[in-house]
Formats: sequence, structure tokens, C-alpha cells
Amino acid sequence: MEDALRVGVAVFNAGDHRAAHDAWEEPWLDCENGTSDERLLHGLIQYAAAVHHARRRNWSGARGLAESAAAYLAEVDDDRGINVGDVRTYLRRLAADPELAERRRPLALRYDGDALVPTDLSFENAAAAATLLAREYDAFEVALVEDAVRYAREAVDADSGGPDGDAAGDASPRAPDGPSSGRSRGFVGLVFDFAADRERRALVYDRLRAHVERRRSRERDVSGLFE
Repeated sequence: MEDALRVGVAVFNAGDHRAAHDAWEEPWLDCENGTSDERLLHGLIQYAAAVHHARRRNWSGARGLAESAAAYLAEVDDDRGINVGDVRTYLRRLAADPELAERRRPLALRYDGDALVPTDLSFENAAAAATLLAREYDAFEVALVEDAVRYAREAVDADSGGPDGDAAGDASPRAPDGPSSGRSRGFVGLVFDFAADRERRALVYDRLRAHVERRRSRERDVSGLFE
């Protein structure tokens, strides 16, 4: 659940509000109804949905979801790791004035005090975010992004001395240089860029696709050598 929280928070803060909803849905469905975890995830899912509807000018939908989200979060402890108190306050304002979401950015979510974005995540969490986003938008081929993640994981494993890492490496690195810095190299950097850079994601995807197609071609060439 903690990984899902981190991924959802980072994706939400990057502006992909509906995808954040998807990050939390599976662990929410696994929670026992009425527990603190269930209410937290349910409230966050409805917060993301309220923002999504408000930014599309569905004022009545946004108002109803904001009210419902605030009710779910009402009994969740503020020390749960998420800035629940701030979210409740924002939701009350959004319910009273749904156009608030159009005038300014929605309240950023914080995990353990940090307003995470995808470049703050571990590689595995960024990979989960990238796959989630590929599934969210029809413009992207899920299988291609999944292959990119696989190739990136191979690079991470090679750098860390194997799938479990070793004392000399980190099997779960952070973003090499940040999104679209021009310095990110290889599949690892592209996976982080795809997850993080909403404005240039289509351009990053084009680069990612070219890299994946070249790797796939080499794999096909090698596989045919012994046939």
C-alpha cells in the first residue's frame, strides 16, 4: 500500500489526476471496508476524481465528490503520512466553490511531508507510474512502455550487480538528472522522463519508441542465429 500511496501522490502532483485514482484503486479494493486505510484511499480516490471533474467544468460532479471525499477523510488520522488535514480543508473549499480548481492548481499531496513528483520516486515506483500512465492514455502503447521498463530494469540490475543489488550499488535508483534535462541517458532516464514530464510526454514517448524498436530488432536478430 505504501508504494501505491507514493506512486499515486507523485502522479497526482504531476497533474495526472485520473491516473492517480487508478494507482490507489487496487489496494483500496483489497482493504476491509471502514478501516482507516480503506477510508484514506477512498477519500484520495474521490479527491482525485473531484479535481478531474472540476478541471473539466463538471461543477456538480466536482462538488458532490469533494463533499464525499471530505466525509471519507473526516475520521482519518492526520499522522497517516498524507497531509489529510490540508486536503480536508481544500475539499471543503472546493465543494463550496468548484471553480477554485480552474483558478489555481489543486492542493499538492504530501507523503511523509514531501510533495513527491515522479522524479522523487525509486526506479520501481517510477516504472509503475510509467506503466500506469501508458494504460491511462490511448496515445501510448502499453506493451512498448512495458518493454522499456524491462530494458531499464536490466540496466539497473547490471549497474547494481544483479537483481538484488550489492553493497556497491543501488538496485532502486532515483531519476538520473530530472525530467527533460537533456542529460538523462538510456532507458532508465526515459522511463523517469515519461512518468514525470506531462507537457512533453508525447516527445519522450517518441524517443522511447525508437529505443525500444531498436532493442527489439537486435533481440530478433540474435534469436534467429541458432534457429
